[in-house]
Amino acid sequence: MISWKIEEVGFDSRNIASNGNKFLTGNGYMGVRGTLEEFTKENLVAVNLAGIYDRVGQGWREPLNAPNGLFTTLRIDEEEFSILKIQPYFHRCSLDYRKALFSRNTVWKTKRGQVEIESERFVSLDEPHLIVMKYSITANFHADIELITGIDGDVWDIHGPHYDYLSLSIKNNDLIAVGTTHENKDKVYVVETCKCDFVNETNYSVDDKRVLRHVSFITDPGTKYTLTKWISVFTSRDDTGCRDESEAVRLVEDCSMKGYDHCRNAHIKKWEEKWSVSEVIIEGDDAAMEALNYSLYHLHSIAPRHARSMSIAARGLSGQTYKGAVFWDTEMFMLDFFIFTEPEVAKTLLRYRIDTLGGAMAKAKHYGYDGAFYAWESQEGGYDACSDYNVTDVFTGRPMRTYFKDKQVHISSAIVYGIMKYIDITGDESLLWENGAQGWKTIIECARFYYSLLLKKLDSDYYEIHDVVGPDEYHERVNNNGYTNRMAKYTFDTAIRVIDLIDRIQDDLAQKIRSEYPVEQLREKFSDASAHIFIPRPGKDGVIQQFDGYYDLEDATPSILKGRLLHEKEYWGGAYGVASNTRVIKQADVVTWLAMFPKDFPVETMLANWNYYEPRTEHGSSLSACMYALLACRCGYPDLAYPFFLKSATVDLIGGGKQWAGLVYIGGTHPAAQGGAYMTAVRGFGGLDFEDGKIKIKPRLPKSWRSLRFKIWHRGRLYLIEETGESAKITPVG
Repeated sequence: MISWKIEEVGFDSRNIASNGNKFLTGNGYMGVRGTLEEFTKENLVAVNLAGIYDRVGQGWREPLNAPNGLFTTLRIDEEEFSILKIQPYFHRCSLDYRKALFSRNTVWKTKRGQVEIESERFVSLDEPHLIVMKYSITANFHADIELITGIDGDVWDIHGPHYDYLSLSIKNNDLIAVGTTHENKDKVYVVETCKCDFVNETNYSVDDKRVLRHVSFITDPGTKYTLTKWISVFTSRDDTGCRDESEAVRLVEDCSMKGYDHCRNAHIKKWEEKWSVSEVIIEGDDAAMEALNYSLYHLHSIAPRHARSMSIAARGLSGQTYKGAVFWDTEMFMLDFFIFTEPEVAKTLLRYRIDTLGGAMAKAKHYGYDGAFYAWESQEGGYDACSDYNVTDVFTGRPMRTYFKDKQVHISSAIVYGIMKYIDITGDESLLWENGAQGWKTIIECARFYYSLLLKKLDSDYYEIHDVVGPDEYHERVNNNGYTNRMAKYTFDTAIRVIDLIDRIQDDLAQKIRSEYPVEQLREKFSDASAHIFIPRPGKDGVIQQFDGYYDLEDATPSILKGRLLHEKEYWGGAYGVASNTRVIKQADVVTWLAMFPKDFPVETMLANWNYYEPRTEHGSSLSACMYALLACRCGYPDLAYPFFLKSATVDLIGGGKQWAGLVYIGGTHPAAQGGAYMTAVRGFGGLDFEDGKIKIKPRLPKSWRSLRFKIWHRGRLYLIEETGESAKITPVG
């Protein structure tokens, strides 16, 4: 059994950044970093908001952090007691990730006695705009206490500040902060109210960044004094069309009337509903079960259930890293979890891509291509936030030209792959045809994009794709990247499949599509492209060359290249990177292809490529390990897969992931690795697959696992999968 709780005893300031990720709480609308109440922006405090961005000057556009309504500190006998200033006698913080409750317990010894503070808080899963906190003080003497609590508007920004104007006010017992952004004049509304029944005196203060209440009282020895805070967060981008703070005021007043226990219980009930479907039970390996379910906790915490059309950023809601942008991570690594446990969320994620088709088509046109070239770092409307200079040189301090934005063309195929995976598993084709959804058009335009990339030499029968960057970003502007070409072929095949489906749908829509697109001509073009695109074949040793000329590079290893580094934060790729002219790769590339399409080659070929590429992979991306784990399982080696699975599942539990790309901070949570751990568990070890609309199971459990149990939604019905050794049982639930 697992405890469903992680904790840290003692305080080490060096862990502030990692603990912010480790103890994160969220509900998809916002994510609150696991920082302490007295922390400020210097300690990376963030209430990170989903789907709302701002750009200041020539800096990178990034998501907004809301003013922090949790800010609380205290003075004891006129001296400020903060864990940052005074070493505590005892300190512990913990996260109950079954219930999504973050708590803290700190004890200080003063000249006159001992003071203990306890707090518990949650970001409500029941009410997406609500944060609630209970904060208690106990002293063993008559302590003179001033509790200072309210809203801190001086927020942490990487490329800010994003609020041109911050309005702070006090109305009745409510503290109100309204921030107006720099770029689009969007507004963020934060309202805080509190309850306490021990107040001797309350005063208020407002400066240019904070609105605070000062609660003063004298303690009786052994008596616990508790203050409860309700904080609501809204933005002018919300679907409700929030135009002022009135909705935020109504929410905190309504919730405070219901009380802390009511809000807490409603929140926990919602989490239990999620766990009743998504919990994975592993008998024989509690450590793996804890790490995996902790990963699933993070995925639940960033699912945009409040929206009809929204995706998940590469670092979730843990901060502004990677500009809060959406990458291929969502479709290729996270989507399985939501398709199997919460299909409506999966649909929301894919609607985001369908709804941003216009941005993808505009990007393709900008580069002189047809169709839809999806953003490498997608923000609202499909805007590509990726810079042409995305890494800073550690030696010169100057931005380095990189080719993520304009040469990583495989992103469009990931969208197609995700849409069709959803349709095939759920049986729900509405994403293709429903009102307002143009999934059919998305797929056809992605195929048109790849068709416009095709090149053919005069003496060749094959189409090629040149000048790209594959998943392995250390090698830029290569020709015939195997993964990219294979995914382009998949896109052509899927577009043909969609064209064939047009005859099955209602006449008026079919007629509209045919009037807009020469579908018969497109079928012919895509069929020819699929049949003749160059797909690298295995050599005599069974290994597939990652791209043209790969074998001409120096055959080195990651450990050799580490010895060549002149700076610990040096970027390995680009024009001068230590890996650029070697066979050392950043992450799974050919291996990702084989993991996604296991029927392309026999097991012997897949294993040969695993054995060849893994020693040459730096695993410089958190996306890498899970693909090696998944492929090892498909090859029949679950125990070989196990350490790679565990690396993905524990990436945020124990930390240790890459924090820097050159001088750019890339820390935060790793939802792609978390989704990859789930994929490995159910598809790899669990052997979950589908054939002719039916569930297929082929267990490949590690030796230490006695059994594996999980539930999935399939074709509108919930099933329990139970596996022991080589046997499996599939039972409909309800």
